[in-house]
Amino acid sequence: MNENVTLIDEFLNYLRFERHFSPHTAKCYAADLHQFCDFLRGNEAGSEGGASGAYDPLVQNGNGGGVATAVAPSLPRTVTTNERDLLVAVDTEDVRRFLAFLKEREYSKSTTARKLATLRSFYKFCMKRTYVQSHPLASIRTPKQDKRLPKFLEEEQVRKLLETPDVTTLLGARDRAMLETMYSTGVRVSELVDLNIADVDFVGEALHIRGKGKKARITPIAPTALAWIRRYTDLRRSDPRSSSFNQEAVFVNKHGQRLSTRSVRRKLDKYLAIAGLDPSISPHTLRHSFATHMLNRGADLRAVQELLGHQSLSTTQIYTHVTTARMKQAYDDAHPRA
Repeated sequence: MNENVTLIDEFLNYLRFERHFSPHTAKCYAADLHQFCDFLRGNEAGSEGGASGAYDPLVQNGNGGGVATAVAPSLPRTVTTNERDLLVAVDTEDVRRFLAFLKEREYSKSTTARKLATLRSFYKFCMKRTYVQSHPLASIRTPKQDKRLPKFLEEEQVRKLLETPDVTTLLGARDRAMLETMYSTGVRVSELVDLNIADVDFVGEALHIRGKGKKARITPIAPTALAWIRRYTDLRRSDPRSSSFNQEAVFVNKHGQRLSTRSVRRKLDKYLAIAGLDPSISPHTLRHSFATHMLNRGADLRAVQELLGHQSLSTTQIYTHVTTARMKQAYDDAHPRA
């Protein structure tokens, strides 16, 4: 192994090139592992429990609270030569102290759980490479998560949002097509921006999606959404600058380059303000709305699981809470004593 490659870098390369994790996910893993390393260095420096002098991404990034997600540092980090020694020497008590440190800093349960997931994955990798003999998190339990119900839009709110863009312009037609596609298919925003023209089957009314971990799936798309995609692409082809545009991507920005997930969020924020809807709604809310409305109208849970690209049915089951009204109505209609 190249001695210039750190153990964390080796793990990140494994995630990117063998597990096909997205660059964003790899950055989050990197931030968690660097924070853990700095916590361990704090222990070595004699700080009690590692809290003094340990790396705190919230402080580093000027955040005021203790529940934010750690982000990858913007500048290259200087990793001491003992990084590998620090990480391979970790035992269960080190992890417990790290958990205490996170609790002291008031990290949320979900953020703590994600950091533990990072460490579990990292040490599983280390065991496979025989860098460690035992898994230091084998006896560590993940904190029980607070059940948070997914936010979703009512059908009338979705209609109002979809009709907001000015479709007489190229960018307005793009945004209408984009919103229609998200609601029609339930795709993740990362999957939306990754769509290529070749992924759209206008005849079969389907999209070829490259999901998490490069897992491919085919999902149906409504004729209405397809019609808006066609209108947008027709307008794009008639633009005088079209020859310089990205010819593969379905959705491009005003400069003709593939649209980013951040741009999608900015566009959604704009239309939420115009429509007078909750500004906290995110692109993922349209995915939640898609699943909720499908189940409310009688779709099979496993079918929705496949459409969303969920690996586990339990992930999809969170949406069943919103079907209570439908089940109550079915009960009232069918039960002789209702």
